[in-house]
Amino acid sequence: MAVTTAPDRAATPVRAPAHRVRRRPTAWIFAGPAAALFALFFAYPLGASLLQSFTAEDAGSTRWVGLDQYRRMIDDPVFLKSLVNTGAILIVQVPVMIGLALVLAVLLNQSWLRFRGTWRALYFLPAVTTLVAYAVVFQVLLKTDGGLVNQMLGGVGIGEIDWLNSPTWARISLILSLTWRWTGYNTVILLAGLQAIGKEQYEAAAIDGAGTLSTYARVILPQLRPIVLFCVITSTIGTLQLFDENYVLTKGGPDDATLTPVLYLYRIGFQQFDFGYAAAIAWVVVLLIAAVSALQYLAFGRERRR
Repeated sequence: MAVTTAPDRAATPVRAPAHRVRRRPTAWIFAGPAAALFALFFAYPLGASLLQSFTAEDAGSTRWVGLDQYRRMIDDPVFLKSLVNTGAILIVQVPVMIGLALVLAVLLNQSWLRFRGTWRALYFLPAVTTLVAYAVVFQVLLKTDGGLVNQMLGGVGIGEIDWLNSPTWARISLILSLTWRWTGYNTVILLAGLQAIGKEQYEAAAIDGAGTLSTYARVILPQLRPIVLFCVITSTIGTLQLFDENYVLTKGGPDDATLTPVLYLYRIGFQQFDFGYAAAIAWVVVLLIAAVSALQYLAFGRERRR
């Protein structure tokens, strides 16, 4: 009886189906416009700004200066002050905003709360308000003479506060406006994370004798850590890129108390027309954002591995 053997499939070359080969040009046709737009409006300006940060203009001519623009920042007291201002705002505003957003998310997730959809929409409403519009509103509210906030403070016997003309109060005004604008946005994100946690986990914690605070501290918050990390990183990036609010409210004053690197970049590039130095500042901001975000991610990662 003849014995038949199966063909050696390993030796047979595997070819892609013909329809897949035919679809490749179609895929490039559809991806081509997006790739062209990316190259034209993102990749090219990015590369051009990087090259420009190594140049300077003298009498209309451009010359290569290497790292001189970056060395210039080290000896620039105004730029260093803008970094200090941003750090002070970041350290205060982001923790306060994330903590408040977390509390609001927990409250909006309670089953006993009536009209929950309405409350959620109201808290998210500031996030869809245009940046310039809400900054102008805060500028009117915080006016020293005739501002609504000072009128209310005067009604309860508290004297007027020079919100926008005092360095300390100008920073506080900026922090208040940022907190009002972005707390609802982070609340909605954290609320989505809370709703993804099953009710059985709350019930299991209650059976084990855990109280409400213990349940949230030991069961709920550890599961929300990735979402909290996302909110912290995005809020940090937004603060390091701060421009609209302080430009409208205080123009970076008084005495550069609310000046940020991006607003300083605007002054250098579009008021003094020193585009090489402005490009260098932009790249330092990019590197600073990447470094701070990486440090925050590593800190949360170490805590998670423990």
